[in-house]
Amino acid sequence: MGAVALPPWPAVPPAHGAVVLRAFADRDAEVARELSTDPYVPLIGTFPASATTEEALQWIARQRGRWAEGAGFSFAVARADTGRAVGSAGLWLAQLPQGRATAGYAIAPSHRGQGLASAALRALTDFAWTLPALHRIELHIEPWNTGSLRTAERAGFHREGLLRSHQEIGGRRRDMVLHAAVRG
Repeated sequence: MGAVALPPWPAVPPAHGAVVLRAFADRDAEVARELSTDPYVPLIGTFPASATTEEALQWIARQRGRWAEGAGFSFAVARADTGRAVGSAGLWLAQLPQGRATAGYAIAPSHRGQGLASAALRALTDFAWTLPALHRIELHIEPWNTGSLRTAERAGFHREGLLRSHQEIGGRRRDMVLHAAVRG
């Protein structure tokens, strides 16, 4: 299956509350390295655990390429007041021709517990609804990840059910709780 032709990169960075979603920059290597120290983040993406600065810069370069390769939009989550990155958020559009997308988010450990993840997910969702072809955004969250489940609900996503043995993570099949938002 070929890459999807994506809409243009947003001229105005999506924002909600205390966060703004922007393109990744090399200056974000510090937060990228911190994300790699979370035991879960390297299991679900292309990030090595405890990344070096060079590995963090390589990851940032891959994130900057996601839009051009047709995968979707990969944003740095930054504080609106300082522009300092605190995490990442992505809108993945392989299923855009069917009107669907998946989303993901991660906030660096030192910035958690401040409502930044739900603000980032709201900004990402608001941006997603500017894409006319999109009608549904899905989140797949492991049942044990109560923080992420709360984030999804705070951002207006509704739990739809449990997807048993839905995907492989860290060499094991994992159940996923499906949350979704649909165009009003």
